[in-house]
Amino acid sequence: MKTMTCKELGGACEHQFSAASFEELVMQSKMHGMQMFQQQDPQHMQAMLKVQGLMANPEAMQAFMAEKRAQFDAKPED
Repeated sequence: MKTMTCKELGGACEHQFSAASFEELVMQSKMHGMQMFQQQDPQHMQAMLKVQGLMANPEAMQAFMAEKRAQFDAKPED
């Protein structure tokens, strides 16, 4: 298991996600993002706008995800 925070994944807070794979971590992050969207949390809404901007450019989004995966891979096991 490895742990990353919402902020480390491009979000806005220190909420921690723990998972055995990067894909599982991303799913946890998406669920958290949906909760924060429903609550209209201002800090998370700003972070989501930045990610939406990346999504408009597939190459930029791919680079962003590759960077986050590399950070996950470099993390020590919990």
